[in-house]
This record gives sequence, C-alpha cells and structure tokens, in this order.
Amino acid sequence: MQISAPSRCERVAINGLTYNIRHWGEDDAPLLLMLHGWMDSSASFQFTVDALRHSWHVLAPDWRGYGQSEWLNRAYWFADYYADLDALLDRYSPGAPARIVGHSMGGAVASIYGGARPERIGGLLMVDFLGLLPNEAHEAPGCIRAWLEHSRGAPKLRIYASREQLAARLLQFNARLLPERATFLALHCAIELPDGRFVVACDPWHKVPSPQLYRVEEVMACWRAMTAPVRLVTADEGYVMQRFQKHPEELQRRMACFVNGSIAGIDDCGHNVQHDQPEKLAALIESFFTYQ
Repeated sequence: MQISAPSRCERVAINGLTYNIRHWGEDDAPLLLMLHGWMDSSASFQFTVDALRHSWHVLAPDWRGYGQSEWLNRAYWFADYYADLDALLDRYSPGAPARIVGHSMGGAVASIYGGARPERIGGLLMVDFLGLLPNEAHEAPGCIRAWLEHSRGAPKLRIYASREQLAARLLQFNARLLPERATFLALHCAIELPDGRFVVACDPWHKVPSPQLYRVEEVMACWRAMTAPVRLVTADEGYVMQRFQKHPEELQRRMACFVNGSIAGIDDCGHNVQHDQPEKLAALIESFFTYQ
C-alpha cells in the first residue's frame, strides 16, 4: 500500500512511563493533536492524515498500554489519561491552546480534561463519542464483582497465526474496510509474539471492566466548563447513533453542555470513521480548525 505521508516515532517519558509519539509533517507546521480510541493505536490515523490537504504537524500518541507505549500489565485507571494529556500538552503545546481530534475514548479524555483545563484546548473535534449510557446505582455491586473476577487472572487477547489472518479478521469485522487498509493496520497496529504469532497492540488489561459506575452528570459538568468550540462528528452506523438516535432529546441535552457546540454527520460509516471515511473526516477537520 502506498502511504503518501510517512510517519516518524519519538520515545518520551510521560508520568513515569515511556510513551510512543507518532509524528507526521514538518515540526514548524500548525500543530494538530490526534487521540486514538479504546483498543486502538496512533497508526490508525494514517489514512486521515493522507487525506489532509494542508500542511500540518500531526502528533498522535499511543496512550499508555497501547501500541508502542509502555504497558502496565495490570489494571488501568481512566483518570491517568487526563494527567498524560496534561503532560503531553506541556511538552508539545506549552504556549498555545491545542487543536485536538479525539476518536471515541480519545474524545472522552479530551472533553473531560477540557473542563478542568479549558485554557489548554483551542478546539475539539470529537469523533463518534458523546458519553456512555448511564449506570443505575443498583448496578454498583455487580460492577465491583465483575472487576474482582476479571482481576483474578491475566486477561488474554485473541491470537492470530499471521498478519494475513489478522487482516482477514479486520475485513470480516468491518465490511467497509479496504483490503489495503486492513493490511496496513495488521502491520502497524499489531505486535509479534515470541512464538511468531500476532496480537493487536493493546494491553489485554484494558478489557477488564471498570469497578466504577459511569456518572454522566459529572461528565456533563466538565463539558459545561469547556470554553473551546466542540464539533461532534457522528457516523450513521456509529456508537452515538446507536445510543441516542431513539433518544434525540438526550443527544440534545448533552450537546447543549458545550458553550459552542455543533454536529456534523458522515454517512456510510461505522464507529471507526478514520478507517471507513478518512477523506470525509479530513475535510471536516480542516473545515473546523482555522489553518494558520
């Protein structure tokens, strides 16, 4: 597969862990930070970067426990991502609010962080994420019990005999994914085990369910504290529509939290917008952020 925008990787210390930071473009170009989602890694944005028409310095970290960043090999706590993003912005955008594209979990981290540090974000394009469905209080014992059970042993990832088998699985999972893109992802978003087999480059401990209930009102309080423009990108077959299409009043209630919020939809697209419609996503990125 021909990749028009080669990336380069940098290893940096972030909050006591070795982080892998992927860069595209020249260092002196306008900075654009891309944050990947759950069970993904930075190389996932390659097709979107290829579709950008302007010159950008795109920076995309592998979150802790993903890709080539250091893995904990134990349970993760979501709040650590806020501290990691804080440290990343201190390093790469210390003097200016950052332009951020956050897919799924990346959007969750950036939008909550943006309420605590509104001065650090100049704009957020939140891709197919508008919070989870809320838990009920009576679910708390079950959540803790599930966490305890999963924490007793080391979780496992599905193992593939070859990169070709992994690419075939990606194509089976997503009918919109082009074969050459599946091949690229199997090469750059997977790791080889000592026995020559392959797994997706994600610490399996990320699959352990949280013992904490999801409290959407607390999340929405952070959204209300954001001052930067926020654009939600929805996919017609993505998670936001699955969760809220039948509850438009809830979608509007959540969007109303953002002082300057808007919505843009992409058709013929699943949750992984950056794989299914990277050209349309790139166009929305460049129409949302002022190029300077």
